[in-house]
Amino acid sequence: MPNTEMIGGMTVCPHSAPLPAPIASTGPLVTERLVLRPVRSGDVPAVTRLWTDPDVRRHLGGPVIESVVRIRQRRIVGAPGFHAVVRAEDGVVLGLVTVDDGGRGGETEVSYQFLPEHWGRGYAREAVGAAVARALVTAPSVVAVTQEANHRSRRLLEAVGLEHAESFVEWDAHQVMYRCRRDSGPRP
Repeated sequence: MPNTEMIGGMTVCPHSAPLPAPIASTGPLVTERLVLRPVRSGDVPAVTRLWTDPDVRRHLGGPVIESVVRIRQRRIVGAPGFHAVVRAEDGVVLGLVTVDDGGRGGETEVSYQFLPEHWGRGYAREAVGAAVARALVTAPSVVAVTQEANHRSRRLLEAVGLEHAESFVEWDAHQVMYRCRRDSGPRP
């Protein structure tokens, strides 16, 4: 990766905190505690909770309506770009990380949701950091969008090396976009 460094097995985005180094560019992504893999049929109940839990959906427009949930349930299994985040030690599904190669403005976009009982343990940081690092192997940049009011999500994005890129209003809420470029040079 141009203008990035490897430090102790961690890929560093310029001017940012270290990201976990990707294991391989295809297949499941394995970190110290997690496996990110395609969604399986047995994962659907946990993923459905992500779509319907008011705490998870607080900054995502609220719980998804039942008719849309049913459609998503039929389409999520094996869907490209959707990764169940599974705790390696016991196979428990903790959340979902999505990597969209054709996201906003054609940039690779990362998004994530985790079940509330798994918040505060570093799982999201580990999973999102690994997904961003893997994406930057081939993508020139990665973006992520969250509501301005979602301070936990903003801290996570900054912790894995993304920087605030722009602010805007969408869905009647203030949003912020974060970005990390593979080929970023030093700041002036």
